[in-house]
Amino acid sequence: MTGRLSPRNRKEEEAMTVILVLVTFLVFVVLDWVLHRAEAKVPVTEEVPESAGEIVDGFLVPAKYRYHAGHGWLDRERPNRMRVGIDEFAAMLAGAVDGIELPKPGQWIRQGQRVFSFLRGGERAEMVSPIEGEVVEVNQEVLRNPELLREDPYGKGWLLAVHVPDEEGTLRNLLPINLVADWMRENVERFYQLQPQLAGATAADGGRPTGDLWKDKTAEEWKQTVSKFFLTA
Repeated sequence: MTGRLSPRNRKEEEAMTVILVLVTFLVFVVLDWVLHRAEAKVPVTEEVPESAGEIVDGFLVPAKYRYHAGHGWLDRERPNRMRVGIDEFAAMLAGAVDGIELPKPGQWIRQGQRVFSFLRGGERAEMVSPIEGEVVEVNQEVLRNPELLREDPYGKGWLLAVHVPDEEGTLRNLLPINLVADWMRENVERFYQLQPQLAGATAADGGRPTGDLWKDKTAEEWKQTVSKFFLTA
């Protein structure tokens, strides 16, 4: 007779049906897992807290760098070589300088030694080195265009590259990472106490520093104030 399945064929058909149901179920399970995994990877956009070390009272303080109490920063480019610059707060303090003087390649600089000079109106404000080692490169661009110091202190406004034989000894004398935000906050507050009339001038948009704070001040006033923060007063 036609149209009727043998017991064997009927069992095979039932087995295939069960397999198709199981495969369909597994496909849905896998799809559900993939979708939930993708949702878990979507980052939550939120404001970075000051404690994370990114923006502290209006000043950029990148967490990737290490900082010296004299407002110099350093970045480890590779073993025993570090790039050096000054933080955004120091760049704001320095303002529109007339020139910058830096040590030359081959010169040995010591941590805490006066090695950077900023010139303005015939006055000189010095800054101490955050690092000890041999200068191997100087940023010629920032020497030719000191405005880079304010425009991009953590990028194009870097100052030196230094060979550092004793990395451990150098890092030991820098600010502890977990104290950097509080240290910067205290410095900003101290600056406003010394120059209350300048407090509003530092924040034109969202608390970010702007303009030259010292355009209506004498070069002597500039030197006296910045030297206190550069640890050379």
